[in-house]
Amino acid sequence: MPEQSDSTVVSAVSIRADIDAGLSAELAAVVSGARRRAHRDGDRQMDTAHLLHSLLESDPEVRAAFDGGPQVARVLGYLVQRSIGYGLRWQGTVEHSGSVPVVSTPTVPGWSPSAVTVMEGTVERARRRGEPTAGGLDLLDALASDRACRAVDVLERAGVDARTLTGRIADASHGV
Repeated sequence: MPEQSDSTVVSAVSIRADIDAGLSAELAAVVSGARRRAHRDGDRQMDTAHLLHSLLESDPEVRAAFDGGPQVARVLGYLVQRSIGYGLRWQGTVEHSGSVPVVSTPTVPGWSPSAVTVMEGTVERARRRGEPTAGGLDLLDALASDRACRAVDVLERAGVDARTLTGRIADASHGV
């Protein structure tokens, strides 16, 4: 295992602290649930699909942003299959998305680089609205906006158009 410099460790702690400070209590519980799910699944890192799964299970406002219950059920169906079939190709790999510069992205232990980027975007979205903390729709928007992350892969395989979803979220958030 490569050693981390003191500045890398400080950077990871700082990033994590900034993210944690910007989350509502409900969203902090979602992140905690995603970390537990990753651990239970034997994954070394929490990724965006773990975040999506935990978010859908816990936030009724997020489920309402989808085109009805059957669409949510299809997405959850894909997420449940993660450890037994669909997501097996992800095991042992690190999630990098198109939004993440692979080399320069600071890492947070136990989080994929894409999860870090999405969580930073989640907090930033709330700040742009003038909110002190981010909520579930902020996270869903950040997930759906990263077209190359695992969460969007799951959404699209379940028949959810990520661009349409971000439009619904913007409408629900009054254009933010």
